[in-house]
Formats: sequence, C-alpha cells, structure tokens
Amino acid sequence: GINAEYGDGATILEKMDVDHQIAKLMVQLSKSQDEEIGDGTTGVVVLAGALLEQAEILLERGIHPSRVADGYENAARIAVEHLDTIAATYIVDKDNKEPLVKTAMTSLGSKIVNRCGRKFAEKAVDAILSV
Repeated sequence: GINAEYGDGATILEKMDVDHQIAKLMVQLSKSQDEEIGDGTTGVVVLAGALLEQAEILLERGIHPSRVADGYENAARIAVEHLDTIAATYIVDKDNKEPLVKTAMTSLGSKIVNRCGRKFAEKAVDAILSV
C-alpha cells in the first residue's frame, strides 16, 4: 500500500511499483512536471490519461496511430492559437505593481506557497523589477 501522508501526485506515483510501459510513461510525465513546474502533477496525469482513453477509442475504430498523433498535434496548435487571442497584456509600470503582483500570485497559486502567496508574489515582482 501507499502511505496516506503523501498528498502529492508525483510522490504517490513514484512510490508505486509499475510494470506496464504506459504506466511508466505516466510516472515519468508526473516526475517531469514536478521537476519543471513543482505542481500540477496529478492534473497532467489525469489529462494524459483522458487523451490516451480517447486515442484508444480512435484506434479501436481503425484510425492509424499516426493520424491520431497528427490530430493531437493539430488540436494543440489550435489551442495555443486560441490562447494567443485571449491572452491579456500588462503594461509594466514600476509605480503600479498591483497587476504584476496579481499575475505572480496566479503563477504561485500552488500548494507550495498558498499561505503566503501575496508575500511571495511581491518579493518576486520586486526581484524582477530590480534587474
């Protein structure tokens, strides 16, 4: 069994003894997310699992794996293009740090710094503006 004290998806997956190749890829995905971002490990595994589930349905219908992969690449491209159209732009003003602090708080809104989010955000903004 897994000790209930582990509340982080990457830690739980890392503690599991998996033999299946896809499961090993999911563990690696979670580990990469944890190393690169430090949060969102459970979310990426759930999303990847949902994508794999849908891919399996397409494969069972006889669609070639490379067509499925191409479809996912096109979907990712379309999603990024859409994000570009809805992205907000902030004018950086050293005298009005609040928009930057709010943005930093969103970025730091993980379980790691949840309690002191504003303080960390303010320190991050001050550090960036001092360069």
